[in-house]
Amino acid sequence: MEGRPAHRAPFRYCGWVQPDSTAVIRVALLREGARLPFRATPGSTGFDIYACLQGGEEEIIVGPDPVLIPTGIALEFPPTLDVQIRPRSGLSSRGVMSTVGTIDSDYRGEVFVTMYTVGNRPPHAVRSGDRIAQIVVGIRADVSLEIAESLRETERGGGGHGSTGA
Repeated sequence: MEGRPAHRAPFRYCGWVQPDSTAVIRVALLREGARLPFRATPGSTGFDIYACLQGGEEEIIVGPDPVLIPTGIALEFPPTLDVQIRPRSGLSSRGVMSTVGTIDSDYRGEVFVTMYTVGNRPPHAVRSGDRIAQIVVGIRADVSLEIAESLRETERGGGGHGSTGA
């Protein structure tokens, strides 16, 4: 576009700065069959993570009760990052859920994904190599909490759980 500088400064919006694209997450593959998380498309936000079953297990059956699924990976990343486990939409649309979870920067153990089915969905079999969830990376905010005697009023006030519409 005409009039636009060739080099742009980092995008700034409401005080947020675009994260440094050079941040590195180190991934340890803990056993045979473990796979590096992978972005399925260039526009994907999340990195797909894969099941890596242990001890000769062929499959783990996921039903309505939460089940821990091993991934065979451990992560190391700077404390400036916020790394979360999130469900995959393809599984969610079939009633197979994974819980949202946070991986702390000082955790060095194996990453597990908690999975379950919802409603009257049939059990779901998870095998090694199946894509089971995704890792989404954000920026960790350094904030402090303080006790307040009162909070400033807003138009919404204490309305929640559908108070702004269906």
